[in-house]
Amino acid sequence: QVQLVESGGGLVQPGGSLRLSCAASGSIFSIAAMGWYRQAPGKPRELVAAITNGGSTNYADSVKGRFTISRDSANYTMYLQMNSLKPEDPAVYYCNADLAFRVGVRFQDYWGQGTQVTVSS
Repeated sequence: QVQLVESGGGLVQPGGSLRLSCAASGSIFSIAAMGWYRQAPGKPRELVAAITNGGSTNYADSVKGRFTISRDSANYTMYLQMNSLKPEDPAVYYCNADLAFRVGVRFQDYWGQGTQVTVSS
């Protein structure tokens, strides 16, 4: 069984920083792309940032220059460094991984349970 567990969310003042972590565990053969998504109340889930297993990254325009995604492929861990947080950034942030749990099995999407990020003074 594969699990993705996020951590690092919390309350921060505008302009502050947070670092989210996502750890994948269980039976894992290979992880391709990983990404962070977020969902604010009443809004659809949106991609925040993504990273391939080769290290290529992609960011939503709203977070470019403020957020940095990275991963430790050897330990199936992904991070999101969030700087200069704004009032429009609060949401539940979800970890996503495109992974195969054993050889010969197709890659599938897995999701974490989410971690809340709140920006307030």
